[in-house]
Amino acid sequence: MTTISKSDNTLGQQSTRSWAKATAALQRQGALIALILLIVFGALRYDGFLGAYNISEFLRYNSMFGFISLGMTFVIMTGGIDLSVGAVAALASVLAAYLTPYGFWPAVIGPIVAGVLIGLFNGWAIAHLRIAPFIATLAMLLGARGAALIMTTTSISIDPSYGFDKINSGSLFGIPTPVIIWVGAFIIGSIVLNYTGFGRYTLALGGNEEATRLMGLPADRIKMGVYAMSGGLSALAGVILAARTFTGLPTEGLGWELSAIAAVVVGGTLLTGGMGSVGATLVGVILLGLIFNILNFENGYGLFSLSAYWQSVIRGAFLLIVIILQNRLIRRREIL
Repeated sequence: MTTISKSDNTLGQQSTRSWAKATAALQRQGALIALILLIVFGALRYDGFLGAYNISEFLRYNSMFGFISLGMTFVIMTGGIDLSVGAVAALASVLAAYLTPYGFWPAVIGPIVAGVLIGLFNGWAIAHLRIAPFIATLAMLLGARGAALIMTTTSISIDPSYGFDKINSGSLFGIPTPVIIWVGAFIIGSIVLNYTGFGRYTLALGGNEEATRLMGLPADRIKMGVYAMSGGLSALAGVILAARTFTGLPTEGLGWELSAIAAVVVGGTLLTGGMGSVGATLVGVILLGLIFNILNFENGYGLFSLSAYWQSVIRGAFLLIVIILQNRLIRRREIL
């Protein structure tokens, strides 16, 4: 007959707790570790990788994905999804271009207000009409894209008279304007998530909606709030897009919702809701952008050449791998 000593049992419990801590740390910091490794690899392999021009252009371009990913983070933390973000960004770029002849602020504020209203409608349909987030936002994707195409089937140029293009090309102390806005948005988002009732209720709603309602928390208002946030931030990305390209582009933004979802999931936010981090999403956005930046450098080396279409393949494969690993880590933690 085999007996288990108290010391063996204690060692087993310590080993279990250590593994649980390790898996939790990997889930939280895995993207950051991968990001650091990629930066080191790029710095050692490519000339100009850490140069001011590459860093500046990299951050300018990825700021657009940063905005939509920030909004998507809050949506996913409630257990929802927003497929309309790319179409809203495209519509906002067209609206911004149309409004530039009327001044700088109308061209900035008008599209953002439109994005917030679109997000509120999404939230209202999901919260009050009980339409599944996937269906409601898919319908809005089609509607927003159609509205942008009705306004212009090709593109519409901005009026540079009021300095609208400076939103993208401007800088402060050498830091590009879009990056300043991007970092500011993430700081505000982090404060909202970690230090306000809205942030706590968002996580509670994603963790258990029924329990949230039984506690008397405003579940419907929270849903409307996160979708309004997602719509407004998507519109802000569209404003920057218009300033970057000097045009309103109704066909732009295709697949942006997938890029945002990928960045959020890579950052460790659970697709089932109830857990997430704004800072981790920021890391996810930079990590995914850095992968494609490295591919562009590698294409220039001449060892191999991948077309832009391969980016979608790599993004999809990367997202699938991360989801598989995330699910296994979660299951292992539940077993432990």
